[in-house]
Amino acid sequence: MLSIDEQARKIIRRLQSAGFQAYLVGGSVRDLLLGRRPAEWDITTSAQPAEVGRLFPKVIPTGIDFGTVTVLANDLPYEVTTFRSDEQYIDGRHPANVRFTADLHQDLARRDFTINALAYDPEKQLLVDDFNGQVDLKNRLIRTVGNPLERFREDGLRPVRGCRLAATLDFVLEKQTLLAITDCLETVKKVAAERVHDELVKLLKADKPSIGLEYMRQSGLLQLLLPEVAACYQVAQPPEFHPHDVYWHSLYACDAAPKDWPLVRLAALLHDIGKPACKVEMTFYNHDQVGKELAGQLLKRLKFSNDDIAQVVNLVGTHMFDYSREWSDAAVRRFIRRIGGRQNVASVFALRRADAAAMKQDIGLAYLTELQQRIDKIIADENALHVADLKIDGHDVMQTLNIKPGPQVGKILNELLERVLDDPSLNDRATLLALVKQHA
Repeated sequence: MLSIDEQARKIIRRLQSAGFQAYLVGGSVRDLLLGRRPAEWDITTSAQPAEVGRLFPKVIPTGIDFGTVTVLANDLPYEVTTFRSDEQYIDGRHPANVRFTADLHQDLARRDFTINALAYDPEKQLLVDDFNGQVDLKNRLIRTVGNPLERFREDGLRPVRGCRLAATLDFVLEKQTLLAITDCLETVKKVAAERVHDELVKLLKADKPSIGLEYMRQSGLLQLLLPEVAACYQVAQPPEFHPHDVYWHSLYACDAAPKDWPLVRLAALLHDIGKPACKVEMTFYNHDQVGKELAGQLLKRLKFSNDDIAQVVNLVGTHMFDYSREWSDAAVRRFIRRIGGRQNVASVFALRRADAAAMKQDIGLAYLTELQQRIDKIIADENALHVADLKIDGHDVMQTLNIKPGPQVGKILNELLERVLDDPSLNDRATLLALVKQHA
């Protein structure tokens, strides 16, 4: 007997007591069979959307054209979808028409992978498995339901999802399923960038995103969706530091980054994408800044939010630093300012650790502890690190010099900040106003 969420069980029981068939379906059944706690509980039923709506007090028509409504139980969402068979797919994502059916087996036959074509009736403790999904679970295989070319040409997101599932579950893509992806890239091109974004974010939550990314490279998906990463393949690096080319170094750095910190993982994947364009023999001049520009373009193309883009781009652009204890306190203050402030210290250090973990030798990271201690002291001492930390502002500058708003005001404030970074004692209102008067 599988351990089912109580609310999902109640929804199924309510549908069945009204005379309809109802089953837990798809990924939730798969995860239960693997001993995992499902992230969501999907239910399939012979009841049509309007009939589901009459049985429950809170129902949202989230995908009613495709037979899906969301039942709210204890303010939690449960997707309930009518059994259906799909007609021809015309846009590479959605069927031109759906036909509701009372046949569970027709519904399972339209699904993507065998391990997702599973249904379970918790009342009868009955597992329906028409396509040997349990065997593929046991063998840790990702295999399509039926002909992989047909499945992938119906929906161009399925190849991406297959690679992502391989990483999430640590499964192997069955040979014919993998080979079929390459022949379906034209269909993948039709997929909205937002959907690719969602799959990439899910992939980054896997223990080893590298599994899915390498399947994407082998199949041609990576070259299509993340060409900047694909371009790193077989770009050699100095062997005394790197056992891997830029591509594998980036993938292993991504694996090594904190699993619960997706933006750092994303930055780890992208931190060296500037290297192919910057390579001169075995050096990569300015690759962090070139990579910063490329990362921004990539993330914008995949519809990441402006805030996410800013954070990842900042990490890629600042991942190259070489601390030594000879740094003055002013140098430490300038470092904090360069990485965008104290709030970014932890993520910059996490990226540096991931980068180091993917290198050949133990380069030693004890200096990060020392640098962190120095940063903590500077923050505790409330040193000014940004123009906003100065004890005067633009209005004070304009009033003191009797000037109007303009670039000169910002220039003066930045000059004052540079002096305060060297000597924090200067961050005194009277002292700063006296320094402003020197510009008269």
